[in-house]
Amino acid sequence: MSEKNRDGKRTARERLAVEREKQKAAERRRRTLIVAASVVCVLGLATAVGVLAANHGKDSGSSKAGPVVAPSGATGKDSLAIQVGKDSAKPTLTVWEDFRCPACQAFETAYRPTLHELTDSGRLKVQYHLVTLIDGNLGGTGSKRAANAAACAQDAGKFRDFHDVLYENQPKETDDAYASNAKLIELAGKVSGLDTPAFKKCVNTGAHDSWVMKSAAAFQAGGFTGTPTVLFDGKNIYADQTMTPAKLKQLVQAANKG
Repeated sequence: MSEKNRDGKRTARERLAVEREKQKAAERRRRTLIVAASVVCVLGLATAVGVLAANHGKDSGSSKAGPVVAPSGATGKDSLAIQVGKDSAKPTLTVWEDFRCPACQAFETAYRPTLHELTDSGRLKVQYHLVTLIDGNLGGTGSKRAANAAACAQDAGKFRDFHDVLYENQPKETDDAYASNAKLIELAGKVSGLDTPAFKKCVNTGAHDSWVMKSAAAFQAGGFTGTPTVLFDGKNIYADQTMTPAKLKQLVQAANKG
């Protein structure tokens, strides 16, 4: 083999090694981002618990609680979960999340393609519980308003699409942009068939506000320490810093074999 060919192969190997290191570094940064964001959504939890207790059942500008109206198809204990996926799926992923929480956005961004694949194929069902942790930490009503809007989207059979839009357009944690019903209705325009008079009325009247606050109270009563809290058949897997979408798929595959 000529010296030129040997140099060419050596250079190609070096380029491949560099590319692999770049991919490993990117993965490390992704995990660090998710873990770091998780810390942000835990900060102020004690304050949040107090606010949740004080505000349970209250709405901005309202002195009394409305009836607890669960969205269409809500499931689980006290109908506090919104399910994506078929009932026949063996394993269940339970996700407690807050639409203002950056760690929840990081989780959804990293895992969304995998969750869509697994739920669409009937191998997994995901049960979402919507909470208001950041409203308690930083003040405002964006967590509750966004959760109510998502429940309204569930009434229209558009929960997953609107859920994804909310995370794709999530404002900075300190920006309570989702407190605006007009903003939430504007984002509904990104979901085909959702921006309807019924949806607007549901959002503007806070039809599911009391349901959202009941879910927030259940989060508090469950002793959870932050969002997202992700349980696979009852076991907290989000605390596992080695967890990846590929590892989750392996868990789902094993559960479906059992």
